[in-house]
Amino acid sequence: MPTGEHKITSYRNTAFIYNLWAGRFGRQGSALAGRIAAILTASGHNVTVAPTAGPGTAGAIARRHIERGADLIVVAGGDGTINEIAEGMVHSNVPLAVLPAGTANVLATEMRLGSGLEQAARRLEDCRPQRISVGQVTCNGAGVSRHFVSMAGIGLDAQIVRHVNGDLKAQTGKLAYWLAAWSLVASRLAEFHVEVDGRQRKCSFALVSKVRNYGGDFRIAPSVTLLDDRFEVVLFEGRYAVRYVKYFAGLVVNRLVGMKGITVMRAESVKLFSTGGRQVYVQTDGELACHLPAELRIVPHALTLMVPADYTLGTAPGN
Repeated sequence: MPTGEHKITSYRNTAFIYNLWAGRFGRQGSALAGRIAAILTASGHNVTVAPTAGPGTAGAIARRHIERGADLIVVAGGDGTINEIAEGMVHSNVPLAVLPAGTANVLATEMRLGSGLEQAARRLEDCRPQRISVGQVTCNGAGVSRHFVSMAGIGLDAQIVRHVNGDLKAQTGKLAYWLAAWSLVASRLAEFHVEVDGRQRKCSFALVSKVRNYGGDFRIAPSVTLLDDRFEVVLFEGRYAVRYVKYFAGLVVNRLVGMKGITVMRAESVKLFSTGGRQVYVQTDGELACHLPAELRIVPHALTLMVPADYTLGTAPGN
């Protein structure tokens, strides 16, 4: 895939969209957003500042600014906000630049943009536009279809997302996910079938990923990058959640791949369907999407993303 030639300063009509309720804004709120806008303005951008109006509004805001002539969208928010905006920008030629402001910041971590919002805003000068493929999930039973940039999790992972307490997440960040996970440790898990290239496997958690890191902390899909036109699919077997204590230990010491019960594959499309009558949920970029049956597929060259130059040259962080 060719590398973009334009620097971020080639864009002048910039819409800066931020989620005021994202974890990194905290008490600084609009004052922090103002400092980020000032950094962009000092770099030569004509900046329009647009806070989101609540969950589910970011995509429409991005579309509206593109219709009004924006040639660059900069978003400060978590992976869920980025997902919403990407949904509104798929198949557009306008680039998307991301700043880490959420709980996990999976996409920003993948590109090693740093954790500080203002620092990351200054680093955007080193980014280049790159056309990437994204994922799309279609949930047949619910009639839901949506895109995702980083990953989709099916089974235990989505069940954890479903159990996270929103108020606790706002107060404690990632701790809310750990508490939700430990609350399920004694549970019997819903199993489901995954079909890739005509082969079926049974598992209780499937990760369908375009990024290497999981939750911003651990490398779980070691061979994939945003530049790939295929998913890395990681399947976890196990009827009982306690088995995941062993998997987690393997993840911590970077020995997950090769463990008994773990299967890693590459795929352009994945079909999933549940067995046993229990609902199995799907999350995309950290947000609950729907339940099985579902199909996930690659949408080639669907989004222009501003990525660091070393990433576009094939030296993705962590190589």
